[in-house]
Amino acid sequence: MSVPLNRTGALPVPSERPGRNMLTDEERAIYEWQMWTAGFGERGQDKLKAASVLVSRVGGVGGAAAYYLAAAGVGRLVLAHAGNLRPSDLNRQILMTHDHLGKPRIESAARRLRELNPRVAIEPVGQNIGQQNAADLVGSVDLVVSAAPRFGERLLMNRHAVSRNKPLVDCAMYDLDAQITTVIPGRTPCLACLYPEEPPGWSRQFPVFGAVAGTIGAMGAVEAIKLIAGLGEPLAGKLLVCDLRQMAFRTVAIQRNPKCAVCAGRRAG
Repeated sequence: MSVPLNRTGALPVPSERPGRNMLTDEERAIYEWQMWTAGFGERGQDKLKAASVLVSRVGGVGGAAAYYLAAAGVGRLVLAHAGNLRPSDLNRQILMTHDHLGKPRIESAARRLRELNPRVAIEPVGQNIGQQNAADLVGSVDLVVSAAPRFGERLLMNRHAVSRNKPLVDCAMYDLDAQITTVIPGRTPCLACLYPEEPPGWSRQFPVFGAVAGTIGAMGAVEAIKLIAGLGEPLAGKLLVCDLRQMAFRTVAIQRNPKCAVCAGRRAG
């Protein structure tokens, strides 16, 4: 499935798709305050309800992103995360609970999101993104939020998102630093333009406060909402760099690599 963006860079509105999902009176009451946002309204909420998003993974960063996407009323969330919950996860992974230690993290994540918003379809996948599942998972949704700690996973999601013309929001953090960018295939640089190869010596274990992971995850959710609803200006062709130690933020313009092995020569869908 390939979902092209419209001329504004947003996903197609529900009326452009078969089987439009109209809001119920209950949903209008739940989402009332966010529908007051200028340029969003009920039409934007209807777009969220019609949209599907893959979040990988749902730890400190991705868990926060998934939480706020569910709260906002995105219609379908596909969550990819392997492994069982460990004590060291609990300082940052807000979808996990102490009573779930030793059990699959994906089960806790799905349970917490269903408790938060039972109107959202939650599809848990107890696997990390890899060569065997990346194409199918990316192809099954409208948009990807990449929150994996490993560059290999992030670059793999980027490659499949570009090949399938799916927007991708890439979120990353280390210590008190964080960054986020939005990839719109054929229009912006992709992640491989920034990182042609996986950086050497990268470990999945690194210094992390939950508040830092949650900050960038929440920003990732905002970017996804903006892309779905056609709201505001996404980080297309821009990298937001955050130094939370100094509370300093800067936006850096990035360019497409004409020799990029993933997106070179690709035109907007």
